[in-house]
Amino acid sequence: MMIKAPGSDRRFSFITALGIVFSAAVFWLAIAPIWGQTKVNQAQAANSETFHWNKPAWAPTPPVPADNPMSDAKVALGRFLFYDTRLSIDNTISCGSCHQQARAFTDGQPLHRGVNGLPGKRNAMTLTNVAYLPSYTWANPQIKSLERQMLLPLFGDHPLEMGMAGHETELFARLSSDQDYPRRFAAAFPEDGGRIDLHNIARAIAAFERTLLSFDSPYDRYKHGDPNAISPAAKRGEALFFGERLECYHCHSGINFTDNYVQQGLAFPETGFHNTGLYNEDGMGAYKSWDHGLRDVTSNDEDEGAFRTPTLRNIAVTGPYMHDGSLSTLESVIGQHYAVKGHAALSSNGPNPLRSDFIEGFSISDAETEDLVEFLDSLTDQQFLTNLAFSDPASDSREKRGAR
Repeated sequence: MMIKAPGSDRRFSFITALGIVFSAAVFWLAIAPIWGQTKVNQAQAANSETFHWNKPAWAPTPPVPADNPMSDAKVALGRFLFYDTRLSIDNTISCGSCHQQARAFTDGQPLHRGVNGLPGKRNAMTLTNVAYLPSYTWANPQIKSLERQMLLPLFGDHPLEMGMAGHETELFARLSSDQDYPRRFAAAFPEDGGRIDLHNIARAIAAFERTLLSFDSPYDRYKHGDPNAISPAAKRGEALFFGERLECYHCHSGINFTDNYVQQGLAFPETGFHNTGLYNEDGMGAYKSWDHGLRDVTSNDEDEGAFRTPTLRNIAVTGPYMHDGSLSTLESVIGQHYAVKGHAALSSNGPNPLRSDFIEGFSISDAETEDLVEFLDSLTDQQFLTNLAFSDPASDSREKRGAR
């Protein structure tokens, strides 16, 4: 017979209970992200059921924050705000100034410009299919929503863009005094009485930007049943693009031709920031002193010169290229950058030693370059560039006046 020590049953019960609690905690920590994502997915699915997305059936539904469900009234308000110059301190620029529809919502300049013509730091990125991105800007993985991103140009001062920092009250007054905005805010945000504030301004613009979907390029039509939608040269370029010699597809993959991607129901987004060897200022991999890319955010040396992979949709109209607009044509991007192990290889310091493993250079003839550019041109969606639903609403009234 085993003799128990006094209190041993209590100790055993306590230890057993502690173990159960610990196991439960570990289990919860393991499933919480999945459970939380499931709840987000359910909320996204619910608000998407009542909103019509202008996309083909084969394109997945974009993710939508649970606290900013889509609505036609909100998108309409966001469109007006996107093109309103009153969102800048001197009433001269709007979101649409740097994101012009005819250029797939870029501006055709190496670096964007802010109020008073002040030069920016980077090239204006396209807003093509921006709803499917897991993070925003060229090199900040912490900016994970369009709502948060739009605060950077509105209030940022490095560089100065729209210059509204410290002038929030003036901004709200400008919009409140407009004859249409109070009604539009009330329709878009009935839950809070149509309050005109920063929260609702950001949510409306983000909702409009999520509708900027581009899935009607010749290549889309070719991949979905029309064998004659692209030229023989573009087909040859497609083979080069997806071939192992050039390896373009490793980073420019999926329906958006980028390795940064998220869609509704996807638990874990795909993210990709790469050093493509554009610069090598010191022979050891340094980029320009004023822009170290991802390293400026993470402070990790290995992130020097890493930038987010841009989409190639509508790439033919979004030049100049690279994060600083330093390469003017697609031909120069191919022949003077990727083909030579990164543009830095043409400098006295040679190839960047920190560049991505995929940037190993390749041989390509002039004829092959033409074919590859032809393929890239087939990613241009003309309907996206001219869709009136994305245009400056001021053009609506001009067209109406012209029809009278």
